[in-house]
Amino acid sequence: MAKFKEMFAPRDMTEGKPWKRIVEFAIPMLIGNIAQQFYNTADSIIVGKYVGDNALAAVGSASPILNLLLVLFVGISTGAGIMVAQYFGAKDRKKLSHTIGICISLTAIASIIIMIIGPIVTRPLLSFLNTPSTIINWCADYLIIYFIGIAGFAYYNILSGVLRGLGDSISALVFLLISTVLNVGLDIWFVAGFNMGVAGVALATVIAQGVSAVLCIIKLVKMSNTFDLSLKMLKLDKKYTIRLIKLGLPSGLTQAIFSLAMIVVQSLTNSFGEMVIAASVIVMRVDGFAMMPNFTFGSAMTTYAGQNIGAKKIDRVYKGTKDGTIIAVGVSTFITILILIFGKYLMRVFTDTAELVDLSMHMMRILALGYIAVAVTQSLSGVMRGAGDTMTPMWISLITTVVLRVPTAYGIAYLTRSESYPTGRPESTFISLLVSWILGAVITTIFYKKGAWRKKGFAGKE
Repeated sequence: MAKFKEMFAPRDMTEGKPWKRIVEFAIPMLIGNIAQQFYNTADSIIVGKYVGDNALAAVGSASPILNLLLVLFVGISTGAGIMVAQYFGAKDRKKLSHTIGICISLTAIASIIIMIIGPIVTRPLLSFLNTPSTIINWCADYLIIYFIGIAGFAYYNILSGVLRGLGDSISALVFLLISTVLNVGLDIWFVAGFNMGVAGVALATVIAQGVSAVLCIIKLVKMSNTFDLSLKMLKLDKKYTIRLIKLGLPSGLTQAIFSLAMIVVQSLTNSFGEMVIAASVIVMRVDGFAMMPNFTFGSAMTTYAGQNIGAKKIDRVYKGTKDGTIIAVGVSTFITILILIFGKYLMRVFTDTAELVDLSMHMMRILALGYIAVAVTQSLSGVMRGAGDTMTPMWISLITTVVLRVPTAYGIAYLTRSESYPTGRPESTFISLLVSWILGAVITTIFYKKGAWRKKGFAGKE
């Protein structure tokens, strides 16, 4: 029983073999990311099978707008994770308690903002993006329901980030698995049973996310031996709030930049027609599986670096970075090979249209090498963020996404126009993504080796 409770307790990553601590922490996160991908993929599979390819395209076209308006939560979550990890590593209970309390309050404020702004801007943005008239109503329904129920998504993602900052990746995994099973069940019930279409998928997601958020809150309330959660700690203390925003803002802006670029590229994708839109949705869903080890080890390295920076163990940070990056690249390579071999079978889950499956697989092959490059980027960026340097990854993202990816996508499309492809070759969006990923890995490695991130730690310096 004691061993079982220990699994769900905060984990100190400042002791033991670095690679072992990273793997112990990363495995539950990897399983959780698989569940999260199934969570996201269930929407696409069910609408694709029960409603049709256009409904599948509608869910995909909604994603860039959804991601853009969720940047507030990305910022809060990143800043919170870094502060929690460093204060936990430094064994500073008071500052840890203030940080967690402020996260809860800021999440409430951000949720209200999105609930108001989201439904207002949904249709204008969809029209601006040249969303085909055949799917625009479905897109709007999906987004409006999602935004109205955004609090569940916000609290789960931010509070699970707090749990991971404390070294507890097991609890976040269990809550996500419960939410995933509930989401799939409600998807089938609402779409296949009640014929609610795309709106049913959005409603199922909102309900499932709300359940996972409540479970996270209950877990944190029970962790009184690690930190104090009281009304006093919920007050927006100026010092901690500013620090959280300063740490989280660059990551939020990075997500915003990425989402804006996705919106601009989505406009190009929309010009290729419904078949290419649907293919892009399928590729991005499979892409989620290929990216899983990358984001997993990136998050693991943030917590690992944060705790060890807080404990002032810089040599241990270097050793863990080397171990974590090697493992991340190995796992990413293995998963990429599996997707290249078996990807077509996975894509058939989304659609019975053979032409759509072949087109999706063609695009997937273009991206393959890039996943290994992203493993390097995510691992090293995770270390820099954990140390408190969130600006460098932001600038790298800005360069690779805005300066490189968007012009490359439109440039290739322009140069490949023909009678058969009046708006250019649809491969343009995927080639540009591959180029930006590889360049991102090169630039991130250079800045990591320069080592300016080592001076950004704040725990114990106040």
